[in-house]
Amino acid sequence: MFFNTREAVIPSNHHILILVENLPVPFDRRVWQEAKALAGAGYEVSVICPKGKGHEKSYEVLEGVHIYRHALREASSAAGYLREYCLALFHQTCLSFRVRRRQSIDAIQACNPPDLMFLVALIHKLLFGTRFVFDHHDLSPELYVTKFGRKDIFHRLLCFFERQTFRMADASIATNETFRDIAVARGGMAPDRVVVVKSYPEASRFRRTLADQSLVAPGKHLIGYLGIMGEQDGVETMVRALAEIIHVRKRNDVHGLIIGDGPELGRLKKLAADLNLGDSLRFSGYLSGQPLMAHLSALNIGVIPDPPNEFNDKLSMNKVFEYMMLGLPIVQFNLRQARRDAVEAALVVPEHSPEGLADGILALVDDPQRCEEMSAVGRAVAEREFQWANEARRYLTAYRTVFRRRLDVNDKRHYPAS
Repeated sequence: MFFNTREAVIPSNHHILILVENLPVPFDRRVWQEAKALAGAGYEVSVICPKGKGHEKSYEVLEGVHIYRHALREASSAAGYLREYCLALFHQTCLSFRVRRRQSIDAIQACNPPDLMFLVALIHKLLFGTRFVFDHHDLSPELYVTKFGRKDIFHRLLCFFERQTFRMADASIATNETFRDIAVARGGMAPDRVVVVKSYPEASRFRRTLADQSLVAPGKHLIGYLGIMGEQDGVETMVRALAEIIHVRKRNDVHGLIIGDGPELGRLKKLAADLNLGDSLRFSGYLSGQPLMAHLSALNIGVIPDPPNEFNDKLSMNKVFEYMMLGLPIVQFNLRQARRDAVEAALVVPEHSPEGLADGILALVDDPQRCEEMSAVGRAVAEREFQWANEARRYLTAYRTVFRRRLDVNDKRHYPAS
């Protein structure tokens, strides 16, 4: 990697490098909010992430954050994931030294999956004493079992890598209380080194606006999904539920919208065509800013089609928070953490099937009074609790604690007790 003369040398404030493997920045909302929070607090911030989702530049500076991107080809098999992760580690390692050439790195934050990025941080920790912060986004062992349905040598390796990540971390950032408990019980982290920082959107940027009128049809209810489309996200169930509503139950007052991107998008579009859904289901692709809010503001019901399993049961899903902030009643399967986050704003469908999801959707479509009550609950909870500013303060406190601990350790080394 060659030094890029466009990358200006910056002052010697604390410099934090964030590693992301599965999504580009700023597309990854949580990571982008964290990066901006750090920059706003006076830290120098760099991010290494893959290209994609409309973010193809190898290097750019956005809102004071230096972003380095590398090519990455997403895998679909266990062996493919191993190749993907090894290639990503190679790019991250090379780019991390390119970043360090611009300015010394005081802390590296790794945002999983996978739980292999501690290896990049380990090099810098051994050579330069760099701190390591683990931003725990996903449960890699559970995700592997969900994708491949087995606990084999790869699963055992993932459990090992997870333990090593926690073992090396100076602090762990958990997305909810369940993840905090896992960090302590399964990862052996000291409780005072684990901080919960939830993935709430910024309220000033995530609120209802004028709906996109091309999506509004008189007398029809628009159900929608927002998010990534991977195999584990269950969007196929929503597509089949819409086909059940239209073709089997002969309802012409419901249509659907799927917002987002992901490895399953092409297959889902083909499935919708095979099911003869036509204009009853639209795929918008990736949206951001005003177009995203205009599409979301056209929705009447938000759908969470993620299947119940050991992985999804523990996740706090961004779309739960986003639907609630917009006052959308939610239909979801019986997912423990999503149910806890959504409280009374969600209708929980007990049977995991397209037919069960169709039942839940129609139950809300046919009960506008219940929808209004759920909408009011969701907005009230969001206004009261979903405050990114509070989460950002906890996040920044975690970093101040990490740096303070290092100063305390150095003081003890230089000034031993008499």
